[in-house]
Amino acid sequence: MNEHIPVDELISGAAQAAGGWLGALPVALVATSADGTIVRWNQVAQELLGYAPPQMLGRNIADLVHPGADRSLGRSLWEAAASGRGVMGTVTAWHRDGHPLELEIWASPVSDRRHDAATVLVFAADAHAARRIRGSSAVWDGLFARSPVGIAVLDTQLRFLQVNAALEAMNGLPESAHVGRRLAEILPEVNALEMEEAMRQVMETGEPVLDRRRVGRTPTASDRDRVWSCSYVRVEDPAGMPIGVIASLVDITEQQRDHEEAEAGRRRLALLNEASMRVGSSLDLERTAQELADLAVPRLADTVTVDVLDALARGDEPGTGLAGGVVLRRLGKAPLSGSMVTDVLARLGGTLVFPAAAPYTKALAGRHPFLIARLDEQAVAPAAPHSAKPAELLAVGVHSFLMAPLVARESVLGIATFYRTRPSEPFGSEDVTLAAELAARAALSMDNARLYRREHETAVILQRSMLPQHISPPPGIEVSHRYLPASDVNEVGGDWYDVLPLTGGRAGLIIGDVMGHGIAAGAVMGRLSASVRALARLDLSPVRLLHQLEAALSDLAEPMLATLLYVVCDPATGHCTVTRAGHPPPVLALPDGTVRLVDTPPGVPLGVGGVAFTPTEFDVPAGGVLVLYTDGLIEARGHDLDERLAELMRLLADRQKQLDHVCDSLITHLVPAAADDDIALMVARIGH
Repeated sequence: MNEHIPVDELISGAAQAAGGWLGALPVALVATSADGTIVRWNQVAQELLGYAPPQMLGRNIADLVHPGADRSLGRSLWEAAASGRGVMGTVTAWHRDGHPLELEIWASPVSDRRHDAATVLVFAADAHAARRIRGSSAVWDGLFARSPVGIAVLDTQLRFLQVNAALEAMNGLPESAHVGRRLAEILPEVNALEMEEAMRQVMETGEPVLDRRRVGRTPTASDRDRVWSCSYVRVEDPAGMPIGVIASLVDITEQQRDHEEAEAGRRRLALLNEASMRVGSSLDLERTAQELADLAVPRLADTVTVDVLDALARGDEPGTGLAGGVVLRRLGKAPLSGSMVTDVLARLGGTLVFPAAAPYTKALAGRHPFLIARLDEQAVAPAAPHSAKPAELLAVGVHSFLMAPLVARESVLGIATFYRTRPSEPFGSEDVTLAAELAARAALSMDNARLYRREHETAVILQRSMLPQHISPPPGIEVSHRYLPASDVNEVGGDWYDVLPLTGGRAGLIIGDVMGHGIAAGAVMGRLSASVRALARLDLSPVRLLHQLEAALSDLAEPMLATLLYVVCDPATGHCTVTRAGHPPPVLALPDGTVRLVDTPPGVPLGVGGVAFTPTEFDVPAGGVLVLYTDGLIEARGHDLDERLAELMRLLADRQKQLDHVCDSLITHLVPAAADDDIALMVARIGH
């Protein structure tokens, strides 16, 4: 059927289709009679030695031997033909161009029974090329047989032709199970189609593909995935046509696992570093709980809830025991929506009650993380008498469950719960350690928030207790006042005000600010306010009174400074004297709507010493309003002080407001939602 196709082409085509190696070494075919006369000379012989068939037919084969070489070839051939044995050896032939050419020859007699004679077939090839191919073959055979690297030879249809022992071990299949079949047919549980696509790319482009990852399971390791690094190289025939692919595989499962563990360690460290910056910076209980939940999703879990003791959420002390069960309030939850797991869990702000025997209570009482690596019906059974939630979570895909108690300073504050849904991996020991560390950091921040709130409340109570409880101005003076503590415990300080009755129907209007914050500043403020009331009864002049207060400050164990504004006012005449000790100036709002700052020397704060205080006298018409305030009212981050004073005076230009309305308006417009400093404000209308 293929008689019209030359034999050489048939051989080449068959080699390519099979992915074989024929054609790698050109071999000349020469036939001689028994006496050495050449009777056939093929095309390869012409290409090898340069002689055309007409030039060689009829000549003796010995004529081809180089003159300087051993000319015993004819005799050897003759003896071989006579004895019926083949010969193989190396001879130096004479090329038509006049240069010697070393040949390897294989000669074999072929009997002709019809003529009772013998014909000798001689196959010849370039000796150097033969040795090179033979050496390459030896190297290849040694590498193929002994290499720990898995090696496979595949044809152009990506069917296995040959595999070495290392690849047999990797795939868990003998060579016979590979040959003639594709990768996708023998190993369906690896990403075979992806690997075959890479091999086709190599076949088409000729560009090698290196380190392509094959992942999956083989009969050798059917219980877990393994990872191989695969490289593919195209094999070509002498004409440059592709005849197959060589694949090399290295099992890198352990290296990949080590790499993944190292990456996981870096991710855990990064998460902890982020937690130190994000969780608990606000000293707010609810915000800290939500920050923990948001941080852990999705890098540690798919869903997270954070529950704290209900007593703690109400502002009470957390208590000491859990023997009677526990009441928790959900203060953190992530994601807040868009998840079936989230829909099953209790809402944010909801209260959860667990009896003493419930797993939640036991986890809290144990103060150690509680892990159910693989959540199933058997695992949720103990919780069934107390709650249907675990079974519902199992139904919506939760397969791994972890609880980490929130414990700080030996007090249990609550619990963080982590959920994973498919297809994520179950929680492991590293996850437990990470969850416990995150919970510990959050718990410490929550406890700091609790202590902050307690100290803040204590400081505010102290501050308020030292302010005058009942201010009774003399006739002719109407007073309204406000005190606003700062939002931060460290900013609760020594702001205060008072109205002192003086002789002759006069009144002393005082407002001050002890520099510093916290309970210490509040205590000093209490001492100063008491001293002022005592000194005012002695009817001291403003300057002498300020010097006495300065002496009281110098008696303290630690130096303190305070600003003070002291206004002595006679409501009958409207005559006033103001003395400043480093305090902001008073503002005067006249009945006609004019508003101005009272121009008076600023002085220096009490406690600096060595500087005289200078009083300033001025008159207030009947109905005029004096506004005394501390710096917290007019100082704000990012705002110019003059602009704030201008805004204060603009707000005072409305003549129709009552004094309470004036106070409320100033606080509303000038004070942000979270004040940076505490604020004292006193407004006094002089005369009627």
